[in-house]
Amino acid sequence: MENKTIKATTLVTNIGQLATPQGKKARKGTEIGTLNIIENASIAINIDTIVWIGHNNDLPEIEGNLYEHIDVQGKAVIPGFVDSHTHFVFAGSRVDEFVWRASGVPYMEIHKRGGGIANSVKATREAPEPILFELGLKRLNAMLEQGITTVESKSGYGLDLKTELKQLNVMKALSEHQPVTIIPTYMGPHSIPKEYSSSEQYIEYIIQNVLPQIKQQGIANFADIFCEKGVFEIPETRRYLEAAQEIGFPLKLHADEIYALGGTGLGVDYHAVSVDHLLKASQSDIAKLAQSETVATLLPLTAFVLKEPFAPGRAMIDAGCAVALASDFNPGSCYSQSIPLIIALAVLYMGLSIEETLTALTLNGAAACGIADSYGSLEPGKKADFIVLDAPDYRYLAYNTGMNIVHSVYKHGQIVHKR
Repeated sequence: MENKTIKATTLVTNIGQLATPQGKKARKGTEIGTLNIIENASIAINIDTIVWIGHNNDLPEIEGNLYEHIDVQGKAVIPGFVDSHTHFVFAGSRVDEFVWRASGVPYMEIHKRGGGIANSVKATREAPEPILFELGLKRLNAMLEQGITTVESKSGYGLDLKTELKQLNVMKALSEHQPVTIIPTYMGPHSIPKEYSSSEQYIEYIIQNVLPQIKQQGIANFADIFCEKGVFEIPETRRYLEAAQEIGFPLKLHADEIYALGGTGLGVDYHAVSVDHLLKASQSDIAKLAQSETVATLLPLTAFVLKEPFAPGRAMIDAGCAVALASDFNPGSCYSQSIPLIIALAVLYMGLSIEETLTALTLNGAAACGIADSYGSLEPGKKADFIVLDAPDYRYLAYNTGMNIVHSVYKHGQIVHKR
C-alpha cells in the first residue's frame, strides 16, 4: 500500500478489468488503439471527480474512512459512452419513409418529394414543449440503459427562430431533470424551409435574425450546418461558418455524406471541432484532416440504414486522423441509438479494432463535444462517469455481438442505472 492518504467519498473496488483511453484531447492515428488496462483495479472518487485509479494492492488510505464502498465483483469497467452526434429532440414519425428507403428509394429523392426533414419540421413546429420534453426524456432513458452518459443534441427541426429556440430550451430543461449531460448544438441550416426561395436567402435570414439570438441566450455550444449538394453548398456553408465564428460559436459540419463536395476540407479550414459523416470524403481532405485538430465523427448506423458504404474509418486512422463514432439518432435516416450495433459495425465492417472503437466512443467523442478535459476517460481529475459491464473483459463489447452488456451506469460517481 502506498504511504499516503487521499480524500474520497466513494471507493469502487474489485474491478476485474479496467479499460480506458487516456488524455485530455482526441487521440489520433495509432494512439487511438492504446488503452490503459488495469487488472484487479480500484477507483477513488471525491464527490464527482476521480482522485485515484490503480491496482487494488496499491490503494492508498482514505482519510477518515467515511466513504461509500462499491464492490463490482470482478466485472469490467470502462468510461461512459459519449454519443457526439444526435438529433434526439423531435416530434413525429417517418416510418413510411423507412419502408420506401428499404425498397430502394434514395435519400435525396425522398428529400425532393417533400419527405425527409420537412416531415419532422412540420411535426416539431406543431408539438408543444411538454410533448417534446417527454419524448426526449424517453429517448435519454434508452440511451442511459446502453451506457451513454453524455450526448450531443442538435436542433434543426424548426428552421425558424421560434421552433429552434423551442428545441434548444427543451434540451436545457432535460439537462436539469435527468443525469445524462447534454451538449446543445444549433443547426438551423439543416434544410431549406419552404418559406424561402433559395439557400442563400435562408442563410442570410439565419445570420441576421437567428444566430445573434441563439448566442445572446447562451443555449447552444456549437453551430452546425448540412453541407451537401442541393442543400447548402460550399459558398453558403462558408458564409454561415464565417458569420457563426465571428460571433463566437465553435463549429461543426455535416460533410461529404452523399456527394464529395469538399465540406471536410472546408471544416478543417475553419478549425471546426468536428466534421461528421464523411462517407465520400476525398483522399486529399483526409490527409488535410490528419494534419488538424478537427475530429472526424463517423456514423456507421446511418450508412447501414441508407445501405451506403461505410466511411473509411480504417484509412482515416492509418492516415493519422482523430476518429470518433456516434449514432446520428434522428427520425429519418437513422432511428436508432444502438451502441452495440455501432460497435459491431465498426469492428466487423469498418476495420477498427475493439480498442480503437472504445476510444472513438469515449475520449474522442468527448473531444468532438469540446469536453475531453473533463470527460471521456477514467483518470484523476476527470468526472467519474463509468460503466460496469456484465462481463469480465471489455472485449465482450464486440464479442457479445449486438447485445447490450451494460450492468450498471455511474454519472459523476452516482449510480443512475442498473439492469
